[in-house]
Amino acid sequence: MKTFEGSMTALATPFREGVLDEGAFRALVRYQLEGGTDVLLPMGTTGEAVTLDADERARAIAVVVDEVKGRVPVVAGAGSNSTKETVDSVRRAREVGADGALIVTPYYNKPTQAGLVEHFRAIAKANPGFPLIAYNVPGRTGVDLLPETALRLCDIPEVVALKEATGNLIRAVDLVEKCGDRLTLLSGDDFTVLPFIACGGKGVISVSSNVAPRMMADLVAAARSHDIAKARGLQVRMNALHRLLFVESNPIPVKWALHLMGMFGPELRLPLVPLGDANAAKLKDELAGLGLLKA
Repeated sequence: MKTFEGSMTALATPFREGVLDEGAFRALVRYQLEGGTDVLLPMGTTGEAVTLDADERARAIAVVVDEVKGRVPVVAGAGSNSTKETVDSVRRAREVGADGALIVTPYYNKPTQAGLVEHFRAIAKANPGFPLIAYNVPGRTGVDLLPETALRLCDIPEVVALKEATGNLIRAVDLVEKCGDRLTLLSGDDFTVLPFIACGGKGVISVSSNVAPRMMADLVAAARSHDIAKARGLQVRMNALHRLLFVESNPIPVKWALHLMGMFGPELRLPLVPLGDANAAKLKDELAGLGLLKA
């Protein structure tokens, strides 16, 4: 079963006058490929998937697949708090050519740990042989997928990886201890890429790599090759950018950053609104300092 490793970008979704800006989306994909990104992930949190309807999500995934043309894997965000809806979303992602799906734990309805296992089991059963990445982000979902539960997911062949976004390095150690190589562990927190990989992780699903794909790809490669000095230098260099890209709810800051870089407009879908002026000024200064703004 295919798994996914390395520097993986959770793509922001460009809009123009309320609809997907396909030209800008393709340009963002090309920027990622040129920057060394290993895997592209449309329709995650950063992609505002929850405010797109099913047809819009499928179209966005299809655009990425078409632009990539097999050069790197495409993993589609397909999770929801309804198992039935998630099954359908995974099916549609598969139909338009995605190589796998990212499945966030169900939010709001707060399933038990047993319910989480059955949720993933049902999705896998409905999509046999299709790789799934489980996604644990309790700060957004209200439910925490525990290491003991991750171990149970190892018995589902389709669940090949776990995106762990608690930022808790003790959790990373526990996951490696329990799951070993049975589950590819991916950081979901840009601040902890180096220590997470040092603990046994295999990569990151990143927000910051939308803006700085080459730096993130180099950081991940250095960490995975045990070049700690280089990885530490890159981690420290990117820390201020990470802070500013999360100073307001993701993806508000990253879309503003891409706007400043001339990639596409800052348009968001409600209930998200543009970045505040003070934070926008700080972000502009940081991007300039990193050489990411056009002269």
